Amino acid sequence: MTLQEYDYARESPSKLAASCLLLALIMKNLGGWTPTLEYYSGYRSQDLHPLVKRLNFLLTYQPYDKLKAVRTKYSHRVFFEVAKIAPMDMLKLEEKLSSC
Repeated sequence: MTLQEYDYARESPSKLAASCLLLALIMKNLGGWTPTLEYYSGYRSQDLHPLVKRLNFLLTYQPYDKLKAVRTKYSHRVFFEVAKIAPMDMLKLEEKLSSC
């Protein structure tokens, strides 16, 4: 979804990917940012927190009529319907981020 948003073009692809992974780990209750992830990604959890919050906020947007392709594609069962996953409550996300 960030491919359609100009605000994310200035983020480094590796930081964007790491932030997406951290958000997914938190949303699915699979743990947090481990020392192994920190080592291989080069990012500390605290470095990713602002971007993780922005990504979660991005999930709350309703798609524009002309920009439905990505959301429609990832709403299909082939892609595990990840576009249908509800965003996290910002307070809960903040709480989870502070603990990892």
